[in-house]
Amino acid sequence: MEVNPLSIILVKSDSKGDRLLFRYPYSVDTEGEINKESKRRNPYSISAIDDVLQNPLPQTSNIYNGQLSGFTDEVLSTLFAVKQELCQRKFELKVNDVRFVGHPTLMQAKGSKEDQKSHILINIVFALHAQASYSIVKCYYELSKKLGYALVHEEWRGGYLSEEMHTIVKTHDEIAVILEQDKAVISDNSAFDLVLERSTLAQCLKSIYHDLCTTGLLNTTVNQFVTLSFCLPQKAHQFHKKGVIVEPDAIDRCLQSLKPYHGMLLLVEFAELLDCVPPSGARMLLQLIEVYNPLKSLQNMAFDADLLIEQVYQLVGHLVYWAKATIIYPLCETNVYVIAPDAPLHTYSPLVEKFSARFPGMSLFEVISDFSLPTSIGHLTTPLQQPARQGILAQMVLWMLQHHLLMQLHTYVQFMPNDHGEHEEFDLNCNTEALVTSGRSSSCEDDINAGSPLSMSSLPMPVPNTSHRSMTDEQFSGADSGTSDNIVVQPSSSHKSNFSITQSASLSTDNCDSLVSVEDEDKVKDLLNAFQEPDRSAVRRVQAAGNAEDLSLMVKLWQAGYFKGEHHLEEIMYFENLRRSQLLQLLDKFRDVLIIYETEDPAIASLYCQN
Repeated sequence: MEVNPLSIILVKSDSKGDRLLFRYPYSVDTEGEINKESKRRNPYSISAIDDVLQNPLPQTSNIYNGQLSGFTDEVLSTLFAVKQELCQRKFELKVNDVRFVGHPTLMQAKGSKEDQKSHILINIVFALHAQASYSIVKCYYELSKKLGYALVHEEWRGGYLSEEMHTIVKTHDEIAVILEQDKAVISDNSAFDLVLERSTLAQCLKSIYHDLCTTGLLNTTVNQFVTLSFCLPQKAHQFHKKGVIVEPDAIDRCLQSLKPYHGMLLLVEFAELLDCVPPSGARMLLQLIEVYNPLKSLQNMAFDADLLIEQVYQLVGHLVYWAKATIIYPLCETNVYVIAPDAPLHTYSPLVEKFSARFPGMSLFEVISDFSLPTSIGHLTTPLQQPARQGILAQMVLWMLQHHLLMQLHTYVQFMPNDHGEHEEFDLNCNTEALVTSGRSSSCEDDINAGSPLSMSSLPMPVPNTSHRSMTDEQFSGADSGTSDNIVVQPSSSHKSNFSITQSASLSTDNCDSLVSVEDEDKVKDLLNAFQEPDRSAVRRVQAAGNAEDLSLMVKLWQAGYFKGEHHLEEIMYFENLRRSQLLQLLDKFRDVLIIYETEDPAIASLYCQN
């Protein structure tokens, strides 16, 4: 994979000259094969020279079995021991199909005088695939910079780098003497083997290389003092979702969109969390983990942990970047989920056995089939179920979210007035099915499940009925004034909303206006002036527009920009301090000019969306 490094190389330059101190991996089989082929060739043979213009030479490859090949130590030391003018800058060099990335660091040797000869140039270079993306190259450059700064700190504190350089150079010289005297038959890589035994710096670089290739997560200590933490997100997030490259920019966009009503879902065990934070942040992380609950919002967890919401944002963002957690909406019975389009649900998926081991006696295909169509958790529970059964369902939903088998759908609202005399009726698709017939309308009623342990508030949450979630369009003439049974919704209150069903005759617009007081008429006219023609005419034709309180709330939300299809219901409820029943009633009353649709939350979907 282009995310994995081909090699890690350590080069120094000081008053004694340039030298390659260590590289890993240092044994490549292809080098021996090339040497054998060169020895077999007849020294008196003449190589054929083809026309280069007609037959261009193939590009030389310096990658063999995912490792760097074709470069001698002398060549690498010459390339990477740059001049002092290039220090403290990004170093990038492309040779054939290999890209070298590093950060040359200049430091002063411990205990030496401040002159030109006392300076040490150190360059830790990563060899990458040439086609590696810009974000991957940037991550490796940042890692090289961090390693350089760590060595500068340890050199200043106790001369660590000078001691390690002396040990490594001495080892190389010993092996060189043995090779010249030919006292023993050893390989060219014996020097690196011996360096790896003697040098703690070489052991640290080897550990870094293997961690990058396996997990993409680093938590190593330099000289048993400086803790170096680093994450390669393009590699780390593949542990939870194979084949998906999560770019750092996508994570940043997600974290910038965090709201207090969002929640957090851990993807690993608690014991694996402390490895990703420095010791200075461990205390705050423990405070957050003690109150962690996927049913809580970030704001609630911040309050319970006695932390600022900004501190919670930083901790959660760090966990998300390190692939230890993901962003969700707090689990509650009104959440609507559907099977993710890229869910690995083939017959031989390893998740099938993993699910059975986690939930004995349960089948993943049987459980997830309930979410073939968008379905809420409350729709799958009843008040007669035992609390333990409801708790198991919640745990199964969380497990499927952790493995990216489900995605949550949110309801968004779009203001779309009709310029014509005819009205378009849309199925509201909320808590109960909204029946739309010619000359007859219905409002949403709350189907309350008071016994669900998933409720996020002290009052029961309404349970959406998702058996009919497709929109229906029915047009009817406003002149149809035949007698029918209408469902009249009482004006909503800022504290509570109750539905009352009364039997009344169909009223004309003139009769409705006559029931409204003079003050309400003036208020309605002022509110309607907020719209431009022909939007004003479309809103005026809505029967609920004659109610000043309903129209006032509708205009308030419209002016705040909530009806542009960019804010879902949960966000509107949070920022405007509205109950779900209040908002659903309003949408039902003004369904002639408001349409709804369901999709993912862009802040969460941006983490795993692939262009």
